[in-house]
Amino acid sequence: MKLFEHTFGKIYRIFIYVALISLAVSVIIPVAWVFMASIKKNSEFYGNPWLLPEGFHYQNFVEAWSNARMGEYMMSSVIVTLLAICILLVVALPAAYCLSRFRFRMRRFLRVLFMGGLFINVNYIVVPIFLMFVGFDGYLRDYGMDGFFLNNIFVLALVYASTALPFTIYLLSGYFVTLSSSYEEAAYIDGAGYFRTMMHVMFPMAMPSIITVILFNSLAFWNEYIIAITLLTRPGGTRTLPVGLMNLMKAQNAAAQYGQLYAGLVLVMVPTLVLYICVQKKLTEGMNLGGLKG
Repeated sequence: MKLFEHTFGKIYRIFIYVALISLAVSVIIPVAWVFMASIKKNSEFYGNPWLLPEGFHYQNFVEAWSNARMGEYMMSSVIVTLLAICILLVVALPAAYCLSRFRFRMRRFLRVLFMGGLFINVNYIVVPIFLMFVGFDGYLRDYGMDGFFLNNIFVLALVYASTALPFTIYLLSGYFVTLSSSYEEAAYIDGAGYFRTMMHVMFPMAMPSIITVILFNSLAFWNEYIIAITLLTRPGGTRTLPVGLMNLMKAQNAAAQYGQLYAGLVLVMVPTLVLYICVQKKLTEGMNLGGLKG
């Protein structure tokens, strides 16, 4: 029996290793190929696509950054992502804390309302949002003012934050529930009020969950395409990086400038890879920060 269990355990471990290695290879090879293709000359794409680059043709990045306006699009994406994350945290953190730690009227209704948002796909409501903003801008123009809601990166960031609220509140509430009330009681005894306890005791302890929320939502906002192309309608106006990349793909496919195309793809991928590398250790932290001293 022990021999069977030992043999089965070894086979199971081998299977797990093979599965993990296969998954890693299926992810690493396409990413590495894109990086290699981004530094190739255009003539190299007409031979064997798996050959290593003849040299480092950095001109692809220069042309993608300036001529294709990828630098401008990247700055717009950075601003929109940072604004959306700030708005999201300012709203979601206090909301999740109050819903998980306090008892008050309408609490159950609010929880159901936020949880219901988890089942709403944002792609289904982007058209009503667009039509609502068109109506608001038309109302402003009737009074001699310029349109505000369309082609506005702040409004786009606000929409991003709003659509991410249900998932963020759900995740943060689940973490706050696991924290002992002894931390709050100790803070109240020391004279801290509700707001100070929330800011200086509970939020630092929830930092692993907050970092997870920041990472997941940053990646979602950075790569979002449907809402951005719907709300940023002005030709030649502000664009986020995914929208600019799609425009670049259409232009470079028509012009057969594949090096610039893959350079644009690298410009999209690098910030997300750097962000993940910076915070991946925090994602594995599951213990509470701090503690009680008896």
